[in-house]
Amino acid sequence: MDSDEGYNYEFDEDEECSEEDSGAEEEEDDDDEEPDDDNLDLGEVELVEPGLGVGGERDGLLCGETGGGGGGSALGPGGGGGGGGGGGGPGHEQEEDYRYEVLTAEQILQHMVECIREVNEVIQNPATITRILLSHFNWDKEKLMERYFDGNLEKLFAECHVINPSKKSRTRQMNTRSSAQDMPCQICYLNYPNSYFTGLECGHKFCMQCWSEYLTTKIMEEGMGQTISCPAHGCDILVDDSTVMRLITDSKVKLKYQHLITNSFVECNRLLKWCPAPDCHHVVKVQYPDAKPVRCKCGRQFCFNCGENWHDPVKCKWLKKWIKKCDDDSETSNWIAANTKECPKCHVTIEKDGGCNHMVCRNQNCKAEFCWVCLGPWEPHGSAWYNCNRYNEDDAKAARDAQERSRAALQRYLFYCNRYMNHMQSLRFEHKLYAQVKQKMEEMQQHNMSWIEVQFLKKAVDVLCQCRATLMYTYVFAFYLKKNNQSIIFEVGCAPATLRGSMVGH
Repeated sequence: MDSDEGYNYEFDEDEECSEEDSGAEEEEDDDDEEPDDDNLDLGEVELVEPGLGVGGERDGLLCGETGGGGGGSALGPGGGGGGGGGGGGPGHEQEEDYRYEVLTAEQILQHMVECIREVNEVIQNPATITRILLSHFNWDKEKLMERYFDGNLEKLFAECHVINPSKKSRTRQMNTRSSAQDMPCQICYLNYPNSYFTGLECGHKFCMQCWSEYLTTKIMEEGMGQTISCPAHGCDILVDDSTVMRLITDSKVKLKYQHLITNSFVECNRLLKWCPAPDCHHVVKVQYPDAKPVRCKCGRQFCFNCGENWHDPVKCKWLKKWIKKCDDDSETSNWIAANTKECPKCHVTIEKDGGCNHMVCRNQNCKAEFCWVCLGPWEPHGSAWYNCNRYNEDDAKAARDAQERSRAALQRYLFYCNRYMNHMQSLRFEHKLYAQVKQKMEEMQQHNMSWIEVQFLKKAVDVLCQCRATLMYTYVFAFYLKKNNQSIIFEVGCAPATLRGSMVGH
């Protein structure tokens, strides 16, 4: 169900302003030895166990080996011939009429290769060059085609930082040199035979060792995949995939490079999203992007739009604001505003923990004396140590009202936050409840009940956890509601559910 389906509530924009005031502001990417084939050489790819990660956000996603083979794309499972099994077809799922499918990392690679092949059937470029062009346009095939045929290819290749493939033969002829002649590497300044050097179409050549160390540093330490440029000073030509896979020998570095390229493909595609569950390497593919619930094969249900756990009835933007509000120091600022005041002279924050209204600033450069109630100079107050005669004046009343508003805002936030956190804590312990139910199901099966007959217990716990999650997000929903009759009805309706949820939790 959509977040606002069936509701006609108004959200309090003043609450948004108060967050901005308190700091929770909302925020709104060769060498002569190069084979002349059209294969995207990222190595033969196969899935790897989760424990074989090499660093990065989703390490251990793919395992690469030197693919060899010139027939088919090395990205596809099975390597050389472009064939190979895919580990079963994609699982089509449906969540409340929102159709989607859950893909494995292997199937995502196949999808990526097919995208490159589809474009290459039209533009007829090496696959590695096409991959760079697609990356520049965030894998938008239509946008790339439009730019490619607008009559200005030189400008397009310059923007994508690649050499026009039609100039490849001329560039190679310009850089020929006797292989027996030694020459210094421009990075390490050691002399090597010309055959030990390699480079890109820009003409800059360096020794194999420097190339390997340069690429390894860029991939492993800087996390760069699709934007590695030539190491020559001032040269922005990008290193193609075949060069990277040819010059790197460490399988872990190849694995990380494949992951970076694949992750870029998923992140740039509006119809694809990684499952946010830890150690899950599945991708959800939808027909159109929307704030709808999707469920991965690992069991994790999340919102496709924002990637958070499914949060009905809260919209994504309000949940984002709530999470930021809980994580940053906005409520610390509210507490300071509610329980402290500033010196009217030097503006140092002061907390009153007792005594009379006569305040003396402890700042050695200030030493101002003022009244705690009205913040005015103390001298006119005389002997009114505990009563301020200026209490009803406009300035004093404004200061008092501001403090009361801060206190009320803090109390309101804590009211909803505490209940939200209580339900979140209960959901974190749901695995214990599942373990107890599993044990009970096993006991019931020992008393002549079939496995199917005891499944109602697990389904009951599933519904219970889903209801608790929905109830948890109603506090976020209520926090941002504008105060009116409908919001009061909403809160009254949630009260019995809260009581029942608390009883079940205990």
